[in-house]
Amino acid sequence: MNQSTDITAASASHFNQNILSWFHQQGRKHLPWQQNKTPYRVWISEIMLQQTQVATVIPYYQRFMESFPTITDLANADEDNVLHHWTGLGYYARARNLHKAAKIIRDEYRGKFPEHIEQVVALPGIGRSTAGAILSLSLKQHHAILDGNVKRVLARYYLVEGHNAQAKFEKALWPIAEALTPKKEVEHFNQAMMDMGAMICTRTKPLCQQCPVMAGCLAFAANEQANFPQKKPKKTTPVRQTIMVIPRLNNQVLMKKRPPAGIWGGLYCFLEIEQTAALNQTLADYGLVVEKTTKLTEFRHTFSHFHLDIEPILVDCTLSTNNLINEPAQYKWYKLDDSNTLGLAASTCKILAEINELVLL
Repeated sequence: MNQSTDITAASASHFNQNILSWFHQQGRKHLPWQQNKTPYRVWISEIMLQQTQVATVIPYYQRFMESFPTITDLANADEDNVLHHWTGLGYYARARNLHKAAKIIRDEYRGKFPEHIEQVVALPGIGRSTAGAILSLSLKQHHAILDGNVKRVLARYYLVEGHNAQAKFEKALWPIAEALTPKKEVEHFNQAMMDMGAMICTRTKPLCQQCPVMAGCLAFAANEQANFPQKKPKKTTPVRQTIMVIPRLNNQVLMKKRPPAGIWGGLYCFLEIEQTAALNQTLADYGLVVEKTTKLTEFRHTFSHFHLDIEPILVDCTLSTNNLINEPAQYKWYKLDDSNTLGLAASTCKILAEINELVLL
């Protein structure tokens, strides 16, 4: 059944007026991207906020906007510099898509963010909800949104079955979101719905007594808040292993740029081998001679779909040939004094931190 058919104009008005009243009293209005709002500033914030908490995003956002104040600045930037500004945020495809989209906007829209939702959705890394958020929050265009927070609020309020990984769940929620979204104050309503999910209708331990629409919430009435949205069936998370080799020479460590697609795409990472027996020959192929090896702390890095157990080995080397240093496009000698502008994965930063601690001992 299309649940939007059950939402009368009166019930929608009652819902959104309560949400708006709450927002004006309790909603967030002082976040960096809420000041001097433009489509570009909102776009960057919306992408950063995907899979990432507000408190984490704020310093990244501020540094990013300081370095790339306009879309053209971002488009003209070197990819390594863009990824450097993303180091630690994870999900690096977001940064690569931002960079690609900025180039498209520079070349096809003369550096001005497009204002038609079809044009926005066509950009890399922007879906229907993100496009709606950008255009409604910055330009007050009438578009519904349906991010994870909004899905949770609506699924509980109307007892919509399903979980976030199901297309049918999202399909059931879009008509509801559209029916509830008012034309007037759409920018406040959409921000309020995101705030509701983040601050009140939280994934665990929702603050129902503080909710402005508690009286009409079907999940609250049935004491079913914990069961909506439903949990995705758990699968056994596979575990993979790798040995990371960190050649060190003259207070620099060798890194290799990964392919654009796949994990850590486009980032500089350490060399990987499957067996320690291959270490000497691998480095010999790079023109390096092993002088001393130091085993670093093993750790597990978890991705969305698998665990990666990492065994890092620091290798002090001498140089037998000069062929590698002269290939800057694929390899880089990373200075351990941290005067670098490369995008690094969290696991790489962890290993670098331990190496620098060893230096200080």
